[in-house]
Parts: sequence; C-alpha cells; structure tokens
Amino acid sequence: MIGLLRGTILGKQPPQLLLDVQGVGYELEAPMTTFYDLPAVGAEVTLFTHLAVREDAHTLYAFAKLSDRDLFRSLLRVNGVGAKLALTILSGMDGHAFARCVQESDTAALVRLPGVGKKTAERLIIELRDRLDAVPPRDSAMLAAGTTGAAGRDSPVEDAVNALVGLGYKPQEASRMVRAVNATELSSEEIIRQALQATVQ
Repeated sequence: MIGLLRGTILGKQPPQLLLDVQGVGYELEAPMTTFYDLPAVGAEVTLFTHLAVREDAHTLYAFAKLSDRDLFRSLLRVNGVGAKLALTILSGMDGHAFARCVQESDTAALVRLPGVGKKTAERLIIELRDRLDAVPPRDSAMLAAGTTGAAGRDSPVEDAVNALVGLGYKPQEASRMVRAVNATELSSEEIIRQALQATVQ
C-alpha cells in the first residue's frame, strides 16, 4: 500500500496530477479541495494517498490533508459510493462542510452534487453520522512552501470546464457554471472553486 508521496509537481490538470518522486512519475487523481492548496508546478509537495485496485486499473488518489483521505475512505464504505463519486463529493465541499450536512441531515445540499440523488444522500447521512466524529478539526495541509499557480496550460476556462466534466457534471452544465464566474485572470483552480461554491450554496 502506498500511503504517502513526496515529490515535485510536473503537471496539474484537475482532477489529474503528475508527481515526480525521485525520477518516477506518479499519475494521481485528487479532489478540488486538494488542488486549491497545491503550490505551483515545479514545487515540492507531500500528499497522502489511497491506492484503489480493480481488475482493469490501479488508481492512486491524493489528498493534501490526512483528514480528507480518512473521509474518502469512509465514503468508500458507504453502499453505492465508489471512488469517482467520493472524489466528486470532496471536490464539491470540504470535509467540514460535508460533516455539517451529515450532522444536520441536509439532503438538499448533498443532492446538488453530481451523482448524488436523494437516496444516496440519505444513505450518506445514515451511514456516516456516527463515523464523522473521527474527522479531526481543520488541519493545515502538509505541503511544501510554494505559490499557488495556474494549471500550466493556455486556457484556464477550458481546463475548468474539463475538470467539472471529469467530476461528473454534464458538458453543458459545466460550461454554464464556468460562464457564471468572472474568470478574468483567474487560475483554473479558482474558477472551479467559485463554480462549485455557487452550486452548493
């Protein structure tokens, strides 16, 4: 099991991340809550990881905070929740917002996330209400010092739309969400953050 990686960021295209660890390039998938905290391409970073093994793929998921990885693993134990949906949930709201939804039985906020219907939202609340006590208070990301930068590509708007589609939104819906954001001079991560915040409010 690979539990932690420390290396240099070679590329960021949400939700994918490429990390150079002593000459080995690891392809990772990360929620947007992790992307928001990442330093710029070329900086060193430490990430907590979860390895998912299926017959057709071995996928590494990366998290800036240990509490986010713990929540991801808790989500995977919920009936009907796979890794992609768990990643979408953690992209749409941070762990504390999710915990608040569960503790307050706020199904309305949960069903705004793509892929989460009413039955899934109710199941999340029922199955996770007692487990979320294990989620610690807000913790600082274990990241190397660095300046947050854009994803390193020519079009942050296009990157933002592609990332939202990758998280489960339909292309037309993703485009509409991004158009609603004043994207001038914003990085793709910031565009996605604002688009997702507007959706879950």
